Amino acid sequence: MSRIHFLGGEKGGVGKSVLSRLLAQYYIDRSLPFAAVDADRSHGAMLRFYADFTQAGDLDNFETTDHILQLALDADRRVLVDLPAQSDRHLGKWMAQNGIVELAAEHSIPLVFWHLMDDGKDSVSLLQALLAKYGNSVQYIAVKNFGRGSDFSAFENSDSRKKIEELGGKIMTLDELHKPTMRKIDHLNVSFWAAAHNDQAGLGLIERHRVKVWIRNAFKEFERLDV
Repeated sequence: MSRIHFLGGEKGGVGKSVLSRLLAQYYIDRSLPFAAVDADRSHGAMLRFYADFTQAGDLDNFETTDHILQLALDADRRVLVDLPAQSDRHLGKWMAQNGIVELAAEHSIPLVFWHLMDDGKDSVSLLQALLAKYGNSVQYIAVKNFGRGSDFSAFENSDSRKKIEELGGKIMTLDELHKPTMRKIDHLNVSFWAAAHNDQAGLGLIERHRVKVWIRNAFKEFERLDV
């Protein structure tokens, strides 16, 4: 069954592209059919590392954004959308003016909103706004990204957590990858798979194993969430 995953969080720097890359690799490793839309023109990470599966997206253009749903209609596959920061206004306009939630439901295509969070209160407020906007018409996954924060008590004690559970949403933990290792991967401009498995990619044996463990833990969360 097709499914559309919108990976967002509204804030910049909360790890949306990192999670998108991990999810794409998970689908590849599990031989699960998928297509990706890179709507984050400031990074272009999906186009850079998964060009064979990815096309560019422009949320300002209905014709381009329509293709997100069309990808799910054309074949049984996951559609992964890497959203830019502050994209809710454009995405919401497309969905509201074109009845996308209703159309997706008619064709049994779940819409899944991933909300990437750091440990700031604004991430919690933005999640609350997302839940209020779409209610029970879509699915939700809140991601506590420990690569972007260490104290998620504001979320744990919030009405947003209670609300997402009431709506049947799920909560995921994304572990932190050792910061110097992550910086090295970024500087080398290599994929996470290459960083973990290719001894010519520029990382040492221990660093490669560290990346393998981090990827493995993320994949366990994906399995638990059944994405």
